[in-house]
Amino acid sequence: MYCVYILLCSDQTFYTGITSNLDKRLQDHQSGRHFGSYTFDRRPVELKYYAEFTEVERAIAMEKQIKKWSKAKKQALIDGQFEDLPNLAKKKFED
Repeated sequence: MYCVYILLCSDQTFYTGITSNLDKRLQDHQSGRHFGSYTFDRRPVELKYYAEFTEVERAIAMEKQIKKWSKAKKQALIDGQFEDLPNLAKKKFED
């Protein structure tokens, strides 16, 4: 089983990752195990969302997709506002 997850960092940014052991990976983030990683200076972190996959390829694809999303779109996913996701993907152009 593979998990794609979103963490809320102490600076109010989101971090998206993938793991095969969510509990261990969360402990790694909280403890600062990986010096210099994105979350190292942004602790504490809080798990806001995760999805499980049986195929690693699908999990990797989802992680890459979410990493490209805006903060608003990630927040909509976290909040379960799935109907808002397509509209948040549209770029707004000014006249």
